[in-house]
Amino acid sequence: MAGSKCLALIAHDQKKDDMAAFARANQDLLSRWKIVATGTTGGRVLDAAPDLDVTRLKSGPLGGDQQIGALISTGEVDALIFFVDPLTPMPHDVDVKALMRLAIVYDIPMALNHATAIELLPTLEA
Repeated sequence: MAGSKCLALIAHDQKKDDMAAFARANQDLLSRWKIVATGTTGGRVLDAAPDLDVTRLKSGPLGGDQQIGALISTGEVDALIFFVDPLTPMPHDVDVKALMRLAIVYDIPMALNHATAIELLPTLEA
């Protein structure tokens, strides 16, 4: 059963397979969280781990990054895992940077790659 804390999951297009694999491999830990995710990432996570409590928002370029940023600023997101693809240009790069800035400003734990997410997830209490 999902806990009261909320975890945001986002992955750039070239990292969605990695996020799906991460969700599948860490279902037990993730099941303790209410999860919000950008649209396509949330769909991929649900395909990989259908028992997780995932609320899908809009796709990142269509405002999903901003929706998650708003949830961070209102204290509704407690941690962020964002698998970033640093090698592909993003047309909505400004939104991505704003989202990361909010996570820093509101001092929530944030992992930007698989290795950090693996280390971070077990330390978070849901």
